[in-house]
Amino acid sequence: MPLTAVDRLIGFRPAALPLYLSLWFYVSLAPALLIVRRELVSYSLAAIGLSAIGLGIFLLWPTAVPRPDVDWSQHPTVAMLKSADATGNACPSLHVAFAVFTAIWFARLLRQMEAGRFVRALNWLWCVGILYSTIAIRQHVSLDVLAGAVLGAAVAVVHLRWLRAVPAPTQV
Repeated sequence: MPLTAVDRLIGFRPAALPLYLSLWFYVSLAPALLIVRRELVSYSLAAIGLSAIGLGIFLLWPTAVPRPDVDWSQHPTVAMLKSADATGNACPSLHVAFAVFTAIWFARLLRQMEAGRFVRALNWLWCVGILYSTIAIRQHVSLDVLAGAVLGAAVAVVHLRWLRAVPAPTQV
């Protein structure tokens, strides 16, 4: 994947690794708040669909990030992550896709819960922080992030529209 001005603007920041890893906690929050079985099942199916689309793209169009000019021996925790992540699955960033998917779902849930503006803003800040961290630790480049954001947003929007359009089954 080619570098852009955004990639050159964001320096390597190994301190962003905890924010990057926080995705796994972040993505568990939205489904944990779902109390309607129908929503939980559809959320799970949408997440599986998101994964399938991303993996399909990786199979049809394998990509990798350029090798950064970083001495990985100076940053062993980031180096461990880099060694565990296979090449060929850079674009779209599924890390970003799931962060955006979660942020959109979370925004819906927080509105329903009548959460304050501060909490709703925190949701988006956390999501943006995860997006930033993917570039800052050199796991992805900005084009991967953009593609992942588009994928995550598209799946979330289509899924939420479908959820609103399909009536819930009636209780007997």
